[in-house]
Amino acid sequence: MDYSQDAKIRHLRSLFPALGRLFGDKPLVYLDGPAGTQVPTSVAERICQCMIEHNANRAGKFITSIEVDQLMDDAHGAVADFLQVDNPKSIAFGPNMTSLTLSFSRALARTWRPGDEILVSNLDHDANYTPWVLAAKDAGAIVRTIAIRPEDATLDMESLESQLNSRTKLVAVTAASNAVGSLTDIPSIARMVHRVGAELFVDAVHYAPHRRIDIAKWDCDYLACSAYKFFGPHIGILYGKPERMQALEPYKLRPSPNTIPGRWMTGTQNHACIAGVTAAIDYIASIADEQAENTTGSSRRSRLDRAFAWIDEVETHLVQRLLEGLLDIQKVKVYGITDSQRSKHRAPTVAFCIEGIDSSQAATQLAEAGICAWHGNYYALPLTLALGTEPQGMVRLGCMHYNTIEEIDRTLHQIVRIAR
Repeated sequence: MDYSQDAKIRHLRSLFPALGRLFGDKPLVYLDGPAGTQVPTSVAERICQCMIEHNANRAGKFITSIEVDQLMDDAHGAVADFLQVDNPKSIAFGPNMTSLTLSFSRALARTWRPGDEILVSNLDHDANYTPWVLAAKDAGAIVRTIAIRPEDATLDMESLESQLNSRTKLVAVTAASNAVGSLTDIPSIARMVHRVGAELFVDAVHYAPHRRIDIAKWDCDYLACSAYKFFGPHIGILYGKPERMQALEPYKLRPSPNTIPGRWMTGTQNHACIAGVTAAIDYIASIADEQAENTTGSSRRSRLDRAFAWIDEVETHLVQRLLEGLLDIQKVKVYGITDSQRSKHRAPTVAFCIEGIDSSQAATQLAEAGICAWHGNYYALPLTLALGTEPQGMVRLGCMHYNTIEEIDRTLHQIVRIAR
């Protein structure tokens, strides 16, 4: 990367207070982004401002309540830009993706009948697996599982196609594996699913910080993601095609709104953190500008387009360096796509095992060197069972656009020492 690129990364890193933290005499290395990214100052300040200046409930006639209504409208609009949907009312907020999916699956299952079929995937996080299994059980529906290709930990499209039929009601798949980074071809899957009259629910939690989501292009019926994975607070986001979200009957209180999006947002929302979601999206959009503080001159959607193109370029460079280094280390087995020619088919997330060393032990040794890394199965239990890595688990490293080549090299050096 040229100097201007390096300077831009240094500037962006300066916006994240956590990235200045030292571990001993060296900076702490955050490669734990797949479990939650670090947060820029602008997001924290926006949350704080809302709690101090706009601390009220909604739908009141007084000024602070009116301000909360506006910040909520702003958030729906920001997420609509982030997901590329036309109707901001198709966006609902909740405490996290898991809670939203559990609640939504319960409501959607009311439309299923005994003998209907639901497809889940072995590539998924359990939050896009077990909620549908439980909902299908309640409805008397049959659950079928889409296999993975174990050689590269990708979704087996033939397994999906062979199980689709006129009884299929829902297919639930991930856009990107939170464990090994494998991407799925959502537009192709949507066409296959809709061909048999079924619906598609996409888990985009791990995809969201790395690539541009385009629901209009994907044509999925429902999608969920989480702001804490893209530099924001712990807030879950649920999208559904407006006509379906209005027609489906949610579990809600009688005084709650009967129109979208309110009918899906049960109880009092976390208004301050939802305002932080807007700030997080604005931060990503700011990456497109020559200087991050300059946010004028083009629409937020077009700036997000340019920002994600840049993020993809930077993260691809980082993960290729990481993969090349890991593949050169004896006793290290990498799971997922390792071919550099297929970089467009993976997110910058890598899972691996070190022969003879439990993932917890390896992560502990990395932590002792000031490197944040995850171990275990990261709730991707369907995948780790399919790969046969239970119960020892895998070590997971995730590159974000704020990471550096120096951090990757420092991490590889430590993994070499652990493997020896």
